[in-house]
Amino acid sequence: MITSTFSKFSSRTLSATLLVSGLLLSAAAEAQISTPQASPKSTIQQRVGLTDVTLVYSRPSLRGRVAFGNLVPFSKRWRTGANATTSLKFSDDVTIEGKKVPAGEYGLYTIPGKTEWIVVLNKSTKMGADVDAFKDDEDVARFTIKTYKVPTKVETFTMNFTDLTPATATVDIQWEMTGAKFKIITDVEPKVMAQIEEKVIKNANPSNGDLAAAAVYYFDSNKDLKQALTWMQKANEKDPKFWNLLTEAKIRMKMKDYKGAITAAEQSKKLALDNKNADYVKMNEDLIMEAKKVGKL
Repeated sequence: MITSTFSKFSSRTLSATLLVSGLLLSAAAEAQISTPQASPKSTIQQRVGLTDVTLVYSRPSLRGRVAFGNLVPFSKRWRTGANATTSLKFSDDVTIEGKKVPAGEYGLYTIPGKTEWIVVLNKSTKMGADVDAFKDDEDVARFTIKTYKVPTKVETFTMNFTDLTPATATVDIQWEMTGAKFKIITDVEPKVMAQIEEKVIKNANPSNGDLAAAAVYYFDSNKDLKQALTWMQKANEKDPKFWNLLTEAKIRMKMKDYKGAITAAEQSKKLALDNKNADYVKMNEDLIMEAKKVGKL
């Protein structure tokens, strides 16, 4: 009796084991082999001013082929890469080559020529290789840019953000010996000034961080230097930081107050030495040398 029961249990266990094994083998057989893509996907995120910009594209390589005029025909719409549609996404409204572009995600298409490219931002982001399927009336912006010759051959199609400023960035496209660029301009001024108005100008007791940030923005934007200096002095009076003292020195240099610049730089250098920050020590030494030279001190 015990033997019979054991046999039944063993049989059921064996059946269950075989069933599970069979399912695992079946799943393994159906799993697709993963291999490297010929044109791998790339995602680049860049903060431009106060706006987040995201570029997603795929990167084909030449592999002995000719790119423009052959692999990518002239005067025909191109997805600007490979595989899925290349896309640009903006967290805020921007201006591109004089064209207003609302916040959102757009397909980035180009029509390459020998010396000029037409760049198109379209609401369609899902066309892939079918670049003629979307509607022209869904274009958000269309503009023409000049090409340039890159100094060395670019084997793999490359897009990147370059020439960053506090409010702008350039999208640089390169492949083979050809490059093309367009500029993105973000609306920084009203946003920053609104914050300065609220947190510094109308605030009876602004924080050191806000005072310093307002001063740096005024200095970088070539605004009222006297006001920038007043804010930075207040920040340094309460809690001097070597980076803020260096900015004070730069402001004074720009105002041609060379003695004041040297004094601020020497204070900054001392704090930088205390904090073992060699970079700021060097920057202060360079500023002191320049102030003595220009101011003939």
